Amino acid sequence: MKEPRVVVWFSCGAASAVAAKLATQEYGDRCIVAYCDTGGEHPSNKKFLKDIEKWIGKEITVLKNKKGYTSHFDVFRKTKYLNGVLGARCTIELKKKCRFDFQKHDDIHVFGYTSEEKNRAERFNEQNFELATDWILIRKGVSKEDCLGILWRERIDIPTMYDQGYQHNNCVGCSKGGMGYWNQIRKDYPESFKEMASIEREINHSLFRNEDGSRLYLDELPPTAGNFKKEPPIICGLSCGEILNNI
Repeated sequence: MKEPRVVVWFSCGAASAVAAKLATQEYGDRCIVAYCDTGGEHPSNKKFLKDIEKWIGKEITVLKNKKGYTSHFDVFRKTKYLNGVLGARCTIELKKKCRFDFQKHDDIHVFGYTSEEKNRAERFNEQNFELATDWILIRKGVSKEDCLGILWRERIDIPTMYDQGYQHNNCVGCSKGGMGYWNQIRKDYPESFKEMASIEREINHSLFRNEDGSRLYLDELPPTAGNFKKEPPIICGLSCGEILNNI
């Protein structure tokens, strides 16, 4: 009987890059690395993807949504929806549906959840009990700091948004970001800030609320609101060293 595929869901983030490396080594030809191209990520991600392809020795399968959405902003405008009880609409349209279309019923799924995210992985398994998963980074005790350190040691340039202090390499102007994040986007990517602010007004929906429950639109957001951490932790811990010995 043919063994099932092992699909690594690469996000152009540091953790999923290391997960792809480890899974490729462990599963060989059974391993497929797939990337859902949202159209809204930083341009440096394209170079990072190519660098990771060389590192893991495997071509990454690039998936695009079937509805023709060009970015997360395009999703917001056309669906007139940002976030809700079902999550962010952009994640559903640009990532989840791509995964649903690509996956097979017997796939083993690998996501870039790190050792700090055991509870998150457990919740995922509870909510997606029909999927077989291998939390390879958790299984091997690999942290977010380890992942950044591994890429540094391997001389792989991390995407620009990490260098700028962002903790995650999501789309530029992520609807899941807090007030401090958006104030940093206002400084680093003013056009993305203006785009989201315009969308909020256009669809009459806001990412944030005032204390009294009224809408707080981005164009009203105080420049000092929130607490954005500028420097990401790039430390190579014990797990990092153990993994590097096997790479």
